[in-house]
Amino acid sequence: MKPELTSPDERTVVKRWARHPRSVALARGELRKSLASWGLPAMEEVALLVLSELMTNAVRHARVLGRQIETRYLYQGGSVRIEVHDAGDLHPKLRTPPLEAVHGRGLVLVEALADQWGVTPRAVVGKAVWAVLAIPDGERISMVSGELEERQS
Repeated sequence: MKPELTSPDERTVVKRWARHPRSVALARGELRKSLASWGLPAMEEVALLVLSELMTNAVRHARVLGRQIETRYLYQGGSVRIEVHDAGDLHPKLRTPPLEAVHGRGLVLVEALADQWGVTPRAVVGKAVWAVLAIPDGERISMVSGELEERQS
């Protein structure tokens, strides 16, 4: 899927996925491609980890039959926003799991890695869980005449 140009410094990639564990890896692949096309490969490790945690939560907890999970990756000039939309009404909560717990640390990681994160109810059903990752000044890019250029900060 080719990123959709919404303004000179904003791009959005939207995909839908089955609520299945293998969708986490597929969504990571799409985000990796988007970051590369935006000239942001240095953000890949953190962005993929954040996406993995948000997607895994949606796959495990948004159990609404017949509903897909939607991802949105938004390049917003100075940041990348990662959104995971699902049909579940239960909002995730940040908590500290016991040391012996096998699961439950995803949002702790998101909290530590993202500059911002939150949950937004959707108009009809479900929610969007999102995280914003600031792009380091040296890596900011701008879209000019269809070509990527480095910004002088």
